[in-house]
Amino acid sequence: MTADDAGSGTAEEREVLDAAAPDGAVRDTGARESAAAETPDDEDQPDPIALRLEQLILGAERRYTPFQAARSAGVSVELATRFWRAMGFADIGQAKALTEADVLALRRLSGLVEAGLLSEPMAIQVARSTGQTTARLADWQIDSFLEGLTDPQETGMTRTEIAYPLVELLLPELEEFLVYVYRRQLAAATGRVVQAADDVEMVDRRLAVGFADLVSFTRLTRRLEEEELGELVEAFETTAADLVAAHGGRLIKTLGDEVLYAADDAGIAAEIALRLIETLTHDETMPELRVGIAFGTVTTRMGDVFGSTVNLASRLTSIAPKNAVLVDGAFAEELSRTGEAPVSEAEAAEAAAAAEKKGEEPPAYRFGLQPMWQRPVRGLGVVEPWLLSRRA
Repeated sequence: MTADDAGSGTAEEREVLDAAAPDGAVRDTGARESAAAETPDDEDQPDPIALRLEQLILGAERRYTPFQAARSAGVSVELATRFWRAMGFADIGQAKALTEADVLALRRLSGLVEAGLLSEPMAIQVARSTGQTTARLADWQIDSFLEGLTDPQETGMTRTEIAYPLVELLLPELEEFLVYVYRRQLAAATGRVVQAADDVEMVDRRLAVGFADLVSFTRLTRRLEEEELGELVEAFETTAADLVAAHGGRLIKTLGDEVLYAADDAGIAAEIALRLIETLTHDETMPELRVGIAFGTVTTRMGDVFGSTVNLASRLTSIAPKNAVLVDGAFAEELSRTGEAPVSEAEAAEAAAAAEKKGEEPPAYRFGLQPMWQRPVRGLGVVEPWLLSRRA
């Protein structure tokens, strides 16, 4: 775009150019503006090695300002900015920092909207959910993976210099693995949804939601060194994630001392809860644990779960005894309905006696349920929790 173009451009172009000016400055048209845009201060230039790493990872050089990228993609600057922010990236003014891949991504998202496959809000949500998920993944890989592999082995070489050939070797493999895992997760999620009983349940589904919370974690933060605390949290999250996955649940999120998981089946959720307590009880380095589970309608958005069922599970966790699992009445009823637990121990005894008279095997219940005192729960009224246990 020439200097004359800038002076006589559209209102959108002038607005973008004005936004790039320093606070209090007035934009002049002509060669001076063009020269200023082409010669940024040296201190604003990225580190050469960092720039090489960026080009290696992105696979392209910086070519476009945000305005130029939006124009090349055929979208408005406003929509391009919304996509960019939704993916989790900071505003960059009119720096020439975008590549051909950024233009292609804008075209793809806007193309889905134009074709009517996605609404604009849904496309923004796709950008946001993908950005949030991959940002955490990227941070983890840099902090916990690459950091350990780039310890300087030769005198005079910096960690960054060692990182370049390492990234060059790992990037294609990690990229293919990421796509593989994404497709696997997408297939699993699609399978769960299409098995819903009706169209309503495909969106607002009935799930078992469990919270597992480390006891006295705040006190631990004052007693342990930062590195020890980090190792404890990582061990807890790893153990919980492995157990949840192994038994057919889904890890929704981890919050340091707390894990939120969900399962389509109440028996699966119960097994995960008891396994967590049994596993951590035998680990002397771990504090005690308490778990709360509720069953009911849950709204899922961007990989998270919401609703009164989730709130109830959280409240049950806060009142659960140490190394114990509390469940709500709906969860207890679901376990009884599916034959995983007796309605009461008296019923279990009667069923066993009747089976013995007939020479049959008594019902094999996996779990036991003991009613606890009713109590008011803040924001949810009076609830009757049940203590979940494993039957011999």
